[in-house]
Amino acid sequence: MAKVNETENSNINLISNGTEITGDIQSQGDIRIDGVLIGNLSTRGKVVIGTTGKVKGEVLCKNSEVSGEVDGKINVSQLLTLKISSRINGDIITDKLSIEPGARFTGNCNMTDDNDKEAPAVGPKPAVSKKEAQPEK
Repeated sequence: MAKVNETENSNINLISNGTEITGDIQSQGDIRIDGVLIGNLSTRGKVVIGTTGKVKGEVLCKNSEVSGEVDGKINVSQLLTLKISSRINGDIITDKLSIEPGARFTGNCNMTDDNDKEAPAVGPKPAVSKKEAQPEK
């Protein structure tokens, strides 16, 4: 039986301890960060931030397990797990949240489900007809 929180993609990317990356990262697979990322991270997979891992930027992913530090907004579509050593300084948006005693976060938490995540319509405002634009006499 497959676990709900597993990703379909078996690609795993590793930023090891002692490595610092500056810039945005986009991926289809899972990512583990034990080093430092200064930039935004977006993936369809799982993000694991180890105890030595630090992210300064926004994180957007399917699932996440945080033991290190995040300085920025974290948006997780399914399950976010904050371990005892985790430190989050920024807003959290997630469907499900698991927080171990000792974990800390400063910011707002917005818990939604998939039905609430429908993006608002983006585009030009509807045109106003001449009849609506003219004041009544």
